[in-house]
Amino acid sequence: MIKNEKIFLPPPGDESDFKEIFKRLAAAGAGRPLGKDGFPAGPWTPELLAEAISQIDSNRIGVDLRTVQLWFQENEKGISTANIRWLARVFGCDDPVATSEWQMELSAAQSRLSAKRREWKRAGSSVAQEIPDTALAATFDDDTASPAELKRDTDAKGPRRRFSLARKSEAFFSHGSPLNLPASVFAGMTALGFLSYIIGIHNVTYERADGLVKQVGFLWAANWTLDFMVFLPLFFFFAIELLVFWKSEGRRKLAAQGDQVESDDAWLRNVDASSYTYWSVFLICLLFAGLFQWIGVSLIPLMKGGGNYAMDWGKIALVRPEVISVPETVVFTGLAYLYMCLVFYLFFVGLILLHTVVHDLWRIGEAASNRRELDYERELNEASLRVMRGVFRCTVLGVLVAIWMKVQSSYLASSGENIVAWLVGDMSSMFQGRDDVSTGFRYRMPTHYSSLLIAISTCVVFLYGSIRLGVERRFCMPLWRMSAVVALLVAGYLLIDAFAGFSILLGIGVLLAIYGLFDPGLGRWRASELGDNQSVS
Repeated sequence: MIKNEKIFLPPPGDESDFKEIFKRLAAAGAGRPLGKDGFPAGPWTPELLAEAISQIDSNRIGVDLRTVQLWFQENEKGISTANIRWLARVFGCDDPVATSEWQMELSAAQSRLSAKRREWKRAGSSVAQEIPDTALAATFDDDTASPAELKRDTDAKGPRRRFSLARKSEAFFSHGSPLNLPASVFAGMTALGFLSYIIGIHNVTYERADGLVKQVGFLWAANWTLDFMVFLPLFFFFAIELLVFWKSEGRRKLAAQGDQVESDDAWLRNVDASSYTYWSVFLICLLFAGLFQWIGVSLIPLMKGGGNYAMDWGKIALVRPEVISVPETVVFTGLAYLYMCLVFYLFFVGLILLHTVVHDLWRIGEAASNRRELDYERELNEASLRVMRGVFRCTVLGVLVAIWMKVQSSYLASSGENIVAWLVGDMSSMFQGRDDVSTGFRYRMPTHYSSLLIAISTCVVFLYGSIRLGVERRFCMPLWRMSAVVALLVAGYLLIDAFAGFSILLGIGVLLAIYGLFDPGLGRWRASELGDNQSVS
């Protein structure tokens, strides 16, 4: 039977389950266009069927090849409600009436398959011996395949997937306990702190050429202690929390994908789309921020002197050889820079994943723009607000990391004896009428440049999220408050050491930012802004 120049088979209307019906129609090539000679083009293959479903105009999300492969295999796997719609379009040859009939037939067939599974479960171990292993694996969930089963299916059909830096990096955030990554970063910095204490550079001073005695100990360096023990672990914690919410709950609900495997596959395709970005960031962090910076800022000055860099714990061997030798400093700084570049690579991975979550949510919202159900719109608004709260927290922490990098770099060129005394002295200078910000010492400050890159990268993700999710969502007031805090924090960063009393503005921004970590909305807002009469936490 021909319909719209495609092979059409009417619904059988018998008691066949989904697997039985699908097997017959796939073999007959139902829904495939006629060949050039007017004869059937042949049976469906997983690749052809996945491509046909993905090419349906209204299906912007598509379907993963591995999901279609499960339909073809003798594993008793079912089909999700969302994919029933698209498969009915294929078997119905894009005819509205035929598509509706096939949608009812496939839904009934899936119900019969589910009923069979429930009977197998109730039968217990006696029936389990008669069911193939692949069918047993399927009985635990109507539509979901375990990751291990998917891995077996993939490996059985060909070579394993080649190494993917994007997926490996994403796994640091989404696999295992949410505390694994933050705890690892904290533990690494703790180990460096103990090592600095053992070799004697945790608390060390030196006398500058103008007679000022400055504290340059490793544990006094705010860009190491505060950033790697406080702000970066918190950044990873909030980024992981948001990612887990989106993968396990938000995405599947909004994309109408009842199959968790299908939702995970679609997410991994989004991750793979940024593969070149991951490699670029990895090479920049490892080579430039790590290796080349260590050679230029630490190794060469230690070996040959010079460089016009401010004295710090990494070069203290040049002026205090009785405290630590040059070879010991080379080893310690090498370990510190290696740790630093790896952690900052993971930091940028977090930013990439935040961007991916925002972009994924925006695409799903655009794809469902024709859906005007109040419940769906409320869920979309709630998800957007929750994502923006997570992005705001990570943005605040990212800018705080950049702030303390620049503060430490500015302190080394200042007239302060230690970083605390320098900041307190700057606050008091505002009331004493002193305006001497600089001491006349000029050093190369690569940290100023790297901190600027971190601040810009972090704010770009927040700006992107505000544009994509905030423009058409009804939570403008919380978003404006978040934006104001970020703007104040960035202003404080840019004005560090620019005038006497800069630390007052900086302190206000830091306090508001810390408060924003606990209450991202900076105050309660009415749930009516989200289109609901219930409060949103």
